Amino acid sequence: MLYSPANRDRRLQLRLSERRYLLIAGDVLCVLLAVLIALRVWAWVARDPFTWAEFIWPRAWWFVVLVGAWLLLAGANDFYELRTYTSRSRTFQKLILITLQLWFFYLAVFFLAPPLLLPRLFIIYYGVASLALIAIFHALQPLLFGWASQRRRVMIVGTDWSAMTMMSAIGRHAYYAYDLVGVIAEPDDVLTDLCDVPVLGTGKDIRRLLNEYRIAELIVTSTRDLSTETFQGVMDAYESGASIVPMPLLYERITGQVPVEHVSNNWAVVLPIEQNLGDAFYGFVKRGMDVVMGLMGLVVFLIVLPLLALLIRLDSPGGIFYWQERTGLNGRPFRIYKFRSMRQDAEAQTGAVFSQKGDARVTRLGRFMRKTRLDELPQVVNVLRGEMSVVGPRPERPEHVQRLTSKIPFYRTRLAIRPGLTGWAQVRYNYGSTDEDALVKLQYDLYYIRHCSLLLDLNILLRTVGKVLKMSGV
Repeated sequence: MLYSPANRDRRLQLRLSERRYLLIAGDVLCVLLAVLIALRVWAWVARDPFTWAEFIWPRAWWFVVLVGAWLLLAGANDFYELRTYTSRSRTFQKLILITLQLWFFYLAVFFLAPPLLLPRLFIIYYGVASLALIAIFHALQPLLFGWASQRRRVMIVGTDWSAMTMMSAIGRHAYYAYDLVGVIAEPDDVLTDLCDVPVLGTGKDIRRLLNEYRIAELIVTSTRDLSTETFQGVMDAYESGASIVPMPLLYERITGQVPVEHVSNNWAVVLPIEQNLGDAFYGFVKRGMDVVMGLMGLVVFLIVLPLLALLIRLDSPGGIFYWQERTGLNGRPFRIYKFRSMRQDAEAQTGAVFSQKGDARVTRLGRFMRKTRLDELPQVVNVLRGEMSVVGPRPERPEHVQRLTSKIPFYRTRLAIRPGLTGWAQVRYNYGSTDEDALVKLQYDLYYIRHCSLLLDLNILLRTVGKVLKMSGV
């Protein structure tokens, strides 16, 4: 199914990151050219001389601002994910969406800014030019990058469940980047194929297969259970220049999830164990952002409180607010606050259970608040008190934490950082209402824990805005 015979094609077999960097570089050039075109149209409409000293240089900051805006919006819209840039229709849809988002944000800033500070039509010129140029660039990508368009030839070392999971991930997310040539089995395996991918040999055959099939990368599903023969074959591949990548790390790069059920007891793959000065700086800046955004949220909360309080009381009997005990940083319990979106006796019969889509306990106003996340607004108090952050894994109830810890490997690692109002799992996955959903969300949460940064936090915040505007809550 994923196998394709080797040939003598000598085009480069780029890594995922290298393919992405090529696309980003091309798109940035398109953005810079689009800014120049927009400035030229601006000068023509205003009948100003289009010279470097008089017109372009005083407005050169637009090049920096719009390149930064492109990278942020492209990241927030998964523009450089495999499933996007390998599909022309999906690429064009995302391009239109990014352009509309840029115009929306510019319009909001335009009306909030002092009069005459920002140009009125320049952003329209730029949006049309950038959309056209980037669309043309991606349409011509096979011609422009034909010298580096060959899929990366890989073999999987191992025939276990992890190997099948990796095959599925490549088939679903990375088919256009990876050519899965075959599988390396242990000497005592009797398989001839695995999920329609041929078993090409054992560890002693790796060096020969590298040359025969021009293998660029070996995916090792288990670094602990390799036989001596297979380990020697992997070392031969490493010394020959092939890349060696553990299955959990490649799965993480492709999907944005940490495969906790496939890392056995290798907890170092799940939790980052090195701390450095950058981590301390990030923590300091993140807390500062939490305070600033928490204060902004508090203002919004105080503005909408009288109206929402009245509507909640008119919609159903009961209190305005609702609180629950949640498990926070390092397992410390705290109270989380919400606007009440369910009837007063919602858990009288069931106890602590996950909310379901179309839950009958949700009130009419509650459905609207949950779709727009308005019911979470009182949690700005938790953010200001330091119990929560703006971005982080969503805090869970102690009853669920205790149950899921006994069922799901590494579940307690979610408690290694402060929980958040929104998180990587919330913007990448639908609302979860089962233990199986909790496992998938944990995989996303662990990815965030391993890669948390200011850029990733900003990416999540932009995605959250999109979720709110689409009213995708449950």
